[in-house]
Amino acid sequence: MDKLVIEGGKPLSGTIVIQGAKNAALPILAASLLAEGTTTIDHVPELLDIDVMLNILRELGCRAEHSGGTVVLDTETAHTSHVPESLMRQMRSSIFLMGPLLARFGETQVYLPGGCAIGERKIDLHLEGLKALGAEIEEFGNRIICRADKLLGADIHLSFPSVGATENIMMAAALAEGRTTISNAAREPEIQDLQRFLNAMGAKIMGAGTDTITIDGVQSLTPCRYKVIPDRIVAGTIMVAAAATRGHVTLQNTQPAHLSSLIHVLRRAGVQIVVDGDIIKVGSAARPKAVERIVTSPYPAFPTDLQSQVMVLLTLADGVSVLKETIFEGRLKHVDELSRMGADIRVDMNAAFIRGVPRLYGATVEATDLRAGAALVIAGLAAQGKTVVEQIHHIDRGYEKIETMLSRLGARISRYSPVPNN
Repeated sequence: MDKLVIEGGKPLSGTIVIQGAKNAALPILAASLLAEGTTTIDHVPELLDIDVMLNILRELGCRAEHSGGTVVLDTETAHTSHVPESLMRQMRSSIFLMGPLLARFGETQVYLPGGCAIGERKIDLHLEGLKALGAEIEEFGNRIICRADKLLGADIHLSFPSVGATENIMMAAALAEGRTTISNAAREPEIQDLQRFLNAMGAKIMGAGTDTITIDGVQSLTPCRYKVIPDRIVAGTIMVAAAATRGHVTLQNTQPAHLSSLIHVLRRAGVQIVVDGDIIKVGSAARPKAVERIVTSPYPAFPTDLQSQVMVLLTLADGVSVLKETIFEGRLKHVDELSRMGADIRVDMNAAFIRGVPRLYGATVEATDLRAGAALVIAGLAAQGKTVVEQIHHIDRGYEKIETMLSRLGARISRYSPVPNN
């Protein structure tokens, strides 16, 4: 397995252009199935998760090419709605295919998805939403079969503002007969991007970004060309890395409004941030300050996907910080790895009490999930000495060539691949 080797202690410096958002591109790729023909999607990052989604679409009969950040996807040749189990097990976001496949083919067969081991992520809300639209669902172990002769609009209330369930229901309802209303909908920017994409294909959807989304079903959609929004989590990761290394970095192609909760936390920690249009400048020359309390919650509150990265910054802060994780119960596994590097963190249930230390020290650590892996890279950049990050296939799911990106900012980071035995 590949690993990253980092020589820490050098402040990041320079300018970087932020990649397209993985969590926006994946549902958009799935939604392309709703319109027969060729759809072109720009600003799509080259990631393992994107590769898995494109391979699934190819297995369904689509023609898909990904080059230079652009995906050209011909869905006219799609001939099956059965998603292979082997591919679904590789990625959580494969569940997005249920809605569009059901809407297009009237039935679909999928399997319980895989992905990062960060805690239980049920698909009950997905299934309940599709049932409300008229689907009949049978479960055989980990195999799920959905059928619907006709999808009909419905009033759907989500007991939790699930991003995936909101998006799956939006895609299925786009071709349903009548009006669908989703209340307590998730409000993430990626949902707003999916609405814009579906409307560009001819859908009639409004309300994304609020807790109530209204979908007036149409008979058909047509292919279009669309550009994916910037990745707010990648941008946030770079911002934290700049602060943790006491560097100065300029980020281009961002949407600062999507990062307002992080910007607020970083400023509380004493980090200097200047926002100018789609440009964010981050600078820090002094030891960060402790932040009394951070709680992860659904957007627009502080995102769980930036919790582990910010924890690294707080391990170096002057004082005691408290970080509470409310979304995924398994998202504090990186604490043990940070402790190997000299961090002083105590976990009680879903809260981490972080007593800042003057410095971290290089060590061999293991990425347990995507965002934990990014956090360990930040720790390695800030630490004294050499850090080796193993199991980096997790990181490759969400960061496009992270070692190349960071090297452009002056980081001393290299990827090492094992030499295959003859």
